Amino acid sequence: FVVMQSPHLIPRYSSFILVGVPGLEAFHTCLGILFFSAYLLAMVGNGAVLLVLGLDQALQAPSHRFLGMLALIDVVMVTSVVPKMLGVLWLGSAEIGSVSCFVQMFLVHAATAAESGVLLAMAADRYVAVCHPLRYHTLLGSQAVAQVGLAVVLRAVLAMAPLTGLVTALPYCGSRLVPHSYCKHMAVAGLACASPGPSRLYSLAWSSLTVGMDLALIAVSYGMILRAVLGKESCWRALSTCGCHLSVVLLFYVPGIVSIYCQWFSGAVSVGTRVLLADLYLTLPAVLNPLVYSLRARQIRRALLRVLLPGRVRA
Repeated sequence: FVVMQSPHLIPRYSSFILVGVPGLEAFHTCLGILFFSAYLLAMVGNGAVLLVLGLDQALQAPSHRFLGMLALIDVVMVTSVVPKMLGVLWLGSAEIGSVSCFVQMFLVHAATAAESGVLLAMAADRYVAVCHPLRYHTLLGSQAVAQVGLAVVLRAVLAMAPLTGLVTALPYCGSRLVPHSYCKHMAVAGLACASPGPSRLYSLAWSSLTVGMDLALIAVSYGMILRAVLGKESCWRALSTCGCHLSVVLLFYVPGIVSIYCQWFSGAVSVGTRVLLADLYLTLPAVLNPLVYSLRARQIRRALLRVLLPGRVRA
């Protein structure tokens, strides 16, 4: 009877309660302003990229299509997390239905896997452009790019489906307070009455394998680029075209790796710090990717100006 009446205990997982950022409840309003600003910038920046890529028929190169994929994934990622996060931080709307929670979990983790796949595809694109420029459009035609995009989505979905199944199958009969600002896998699985060991092991193995494999292949592609251009007159130009992509790669992987392993070695980092790292990992790349990579591309920048200032910018 006591279990049924307690406000923080639930006999089955009909809903969960998102805490926000544990230990920083006094700063929830300020954090809400920070993440609202980040969300607004991410939507404007990535929306602008998608708009010009959709309107300008000249922007049909494989590199432009990969930029469109990256922008779309960033929009999905921040939209699946930030609106509910703002409800928690600003409005005290902390309750989230179990189905919504698991859907959010799936979208967040699938989007991170998809973004990793797109970054790998972009590294391969740079390799072909630098090392095989005459075969660039042959090797990366429209059909090949579409197949790469489909493979990226399928890998993300197939990787997340077993993890989501493992988490949803756990019995939730205890506390429903999720010590996080969104339904992160390990935060939710830790509330289960049964051991979440299989899902945690799968998550660690999957994330380590995905990140390790993608990073290794990205490193190989750039190693081959360096070997091809070092000592040549085109060296600086080739490296400058790859520098923005490397910045995006570091921006995505470094916070992600830190966030993942902070969860496993939780004793060294406070809960509030871990939650903030996870939140920034999802929002910061989505904010900076258009600025660091997409909008720095001369063709995209000029196309955007033509959309905003029609008649004033020559094609």
